[in-house]
Amino acid sequence: MIPLQMITSFGLSGLDWFLLALCAMIVGMAKTGVVGIYHLVVPVLAMIFGGKDSTGLLLPMLIAADIIAVIYYRRSAQWKHVFRVFPPALIGVAVATWVGQKLSDDTFKILMGIAVLIGLVIMVYMERRKSKEVPTSHWFGWGMGLMAGFATMIGNAAGPLMAVYLLAMRMPKNVYIGTSAWFFFLINLSKLPFHIFAWHTIRAETLTLGMTMIPVIGLGGFIGIWIVKHIPDRYYRYVVIAATAVSAMVLLW
Repeated sequence: MIPLQMITSFGLSGLDWFLLALCAMIVGMAKTGVVGIYHLVVPVLAMIFGGKDSTGLLLPMLIAADIIAVIYYRRSAQWKHVFRVFPPALIGVAVATWVGQKLSDDTFKILMGIAVLIGLVIMVYMERRKSKEVPTSHWFGWGMGLMAGFATMIGNAAGPLMAVYLLAMRMPKNVYIGTSAWFFFLINLSKLPFHIFAWHTIRAETLTLGMTMIPVIGLGGFIGIWIVKHIPDRYYRYVVIAATAVSAMVLLW
């Protein structure tokens, strides 16, 4: 049973609760395949709770959605790609933790926007080239992993960067989603100690508030699964790029 006084202590308005629930539903949808739209969540929560505090509130919600995604797509992941980017991503998380302790809230938001914009530019460039060559060099995996780790810690904004890497691998739709789901589940779990003990952005209150959103996250997850089933593989790449473009503009704005 969630204590009512703990929930009301946030002092959220009716509009704030509506936006929070909408963000939770989008998180569930994004984690089960409707990628790109997730980054609409980042600026909304930052507006309500502040930049750094919003990352602590969002992380448990992301992990709840990750669990849904990895259960549904558990057989679709290509583990060699998960293991290729995970070690450098951990280094990126550690670096971002140190940097984040020295940044103001406004600088946080700027870095969030930069992370998404870089990913978007690279993604569009690679798509326009229509290169059939898969980047297999060691630096490509490590470079994307480092940037993704840094971006996910600063603002839970690594989606476009991982989209660049995974789209470059020319994966089928379900393999793309399954590989992404497992990577983010593992990296989000690894971020918990940093948020709790270094930034102090995850507290009993934020966990409680996140728990109230679990049913909405689940609803969003089922909606996302239904939508992905009705998007043909040949169109899915373009949906990813278009949604990421919109989210990047919203985040920078």
